[in-house]
Amino acid sequence: MPSNLHPLGALPARFRRQRVLIVGCGDVGLRVARALGAASGQGRRQVLALTSSPTRTGALRAAGITPLVGDLDRPATLARLAGLATRVVHLAPPPGSATPAWLDPRSTALARALRRRTLPQSLVYASTSGVYGDCAGQWVAETRPLRPATARAQRRVNAERAMRHLGRAGVRVSILRVPGIYAPDREGGTPRERLLRGAPVLCAEEDVYTNHIHADDLARACVAALWRGAAQRAYHASDASELKMGDYFDLAADLYGLPRPPRVTREQAGQLLTPLQLSFMSESRRLVTERLTRELRLRLRYPTVREGLAG
Repeated sequence: MPSNLHPLGALPARFRRQRVLIVGCGDVGLRVARALGAASGQGRRQVLALTSSPTRTGALRAAGITPLVGDLDRPATLARLAGLATRVVHLAPPPGSATPAWLDPRSTALARALRRRTLPQSLVYASTSGVYGDCAGQWVAETRPLRPATARAQRRVNAERAMRHLGRAGVRVSILRVPGIYAPDREGGTPRERLLRGAPVLCAEEDVYTNHIHADDLARACVAALWRGAAQRAYHASDASELKMGDYFDLAADLYGLPRPPRVTREQAGQLLTPLQLSFMSESRRLVTERLTRELRLRLRYPTVREGLAG
């Protein structure tokens, strides 16, 4: 791929021919691999992916990725990761439950495996903006204290700490705090199905701010952080939409030519929606993204959800 067509532009020669390991190579991981040029065949870098499913190895190879069979829930299967990669993208989510509830044993297992031999130069961990808890619609910078309100977010905080601990051993660790991921070509990646079901959203007076990132831009942010991220630094991987949740669904409905969703009070929503859906309506914040644009020098292809959903 010519340097002028590479998603991040030309890279210095000393950064070429790297071995990049993707842990958690689902939809976003495959997009990271594409952004790295895994299928270009030019050999600038080798892209590897950890998979717990042997049946996925063929599909990964077809995408230009070298598969490694291993399971984060079975640490003994991770031995071959030691000293293998020069850079790591950690996209694997914590387990749905753990003992204790706030623990992410997967990130701990990965960190231990990577420490056994030569450490990677850099590691990017995709966390969640949910680590801040409810911020009552305030603007939130990466320096804000973490106050996770759910066990799901607490496990992410635990994972961040495990990665930072690895960073103190000599790895340049960057943490991306990620909001809602969307993309028209991602399974469940748009509000269309929810709009077709007629699921309600909160009335304007009780609505919450929500944040978004297109899956392709998230992948590009991961690649940028691998080479440009500062050590032990957190970044908000978010666009500049600045929308409340109901306005986001209204915008999508208008773009798709569908009826706008009904508006209900929070009390009514408690009777109509699942606890998980309600949990996303209980936190409101707006993410400051200056570090993403200034330090990682990333210009989003989809600066707001309007461009991303329309695309």
